[in-house]
Amino acid sequence: MGGFGLIVFALLVYMSSSQAQLQLGFYSQSCPNAEQIVQNFVNQHIHNAPSLAAPLLRMHFHDCFVRGCDGSVLINSTSNNQSEKAATPNLTLRGFGFIESVKSLLEAACPGVVSCADIIALVARDAIVATGGPSWSVPTGRRDGTISNVTEAQNDIPPPTSNFTNLQRLFANVGLDLKDLVLLSGAHTIGVAHCPSFSNRLYNFTGVGDQDPALDSEYAANLKSRKCTTPNDNTTIVEMDPGSRKTFDLSYYSNLLKRRGLFQSDSALTTNSATLATINQLLSGSLQNFYAEFATSMEKMGRINVKTGSTGEIRKICAVVNS
Repeated sequence: MGGFGLIVFALLVYMSSSQAQLQLGFYSQSCPNAEQIVQNFVNQHIHNAPSLAAPLLRMHFHDCFVRGCDGSVLINSTSNNQSEKAATPNLTLRGFGFIESVKSLLEAACPGVVSCADIIALVARDAIVATGGPSWSVPTGRRDGTISNVTEAQNDIPPPTSNFTNLQRLFANVGLDLKDLVLLSGAHTIGVAHCPSFSNRLYNFTGVGDQDPALDSEYAANLKSRKCTTPNDNTTIVEMDPGSRKTFDLSYYSNLLKRRGLFQSDSALTTNSATLATINQLLSGSLQNFYAEFATSMEKMGRINVKTGSTGEIRKICAVVNS
């Protein structure tokens, strides 16, 4: 094959792999029980630790924002590479052992077939459903990436200290729009946060020992007196949706309008007319409508820059790239 032929061939291979689509039931022939194995494990174990549902959903989010949904968030650091796990946003991630347990079961049933990237996507959905939240479709066929870089995670994952401009930029970078921003932020209706992710709003918002004026003063006073009592508290956890953190509902959005969003990134959603309109629209509708809209954005997020076809690999152990 001449040089031109090689170029054409390479281009065709690239196009076929990049245009390969995820599909529902991707493993129906290669590992027919794959999705049932995942669901059974989640249903069997999540009730022992229901608070793990939110971190597993967050893991899926953090994975997709860096190099796409390719399981790169699971890779351990090595002596010559700091992986995404070492990035500040990922230091509080939990559930890696949960994912690895599911992977072990799938490797026993169908060695080398089901990707870690698909496992994250399936587990996130199944954990939310099992704890009373919405469901969404999870087409499969993702393959695992082999690169995991701490700097990329630091730069690409939207931090809780983001203003609106930063949020819009980081979401747009991965093909998500302002409606997706509002809907995916709605996942903050469950789970907890650590004080450092928002304590600057209480103690040092502009660097002169002040409080964020966008934060409800009564809520701020409560946080300072009962939760994050010092600026350097690294251990206390705080509900992101007070009084409703175990229920996937609309109260997160109600809190935003009361200026009681915990993060600066939550508060930022009320500073733009388009996102504020979406919040009001969600609050005027039904919970079922929110669930349907949330499902659409989750499905869109799950397709970010996926590796399919012959790209990437199927890792044998999720924390380690195949040798």
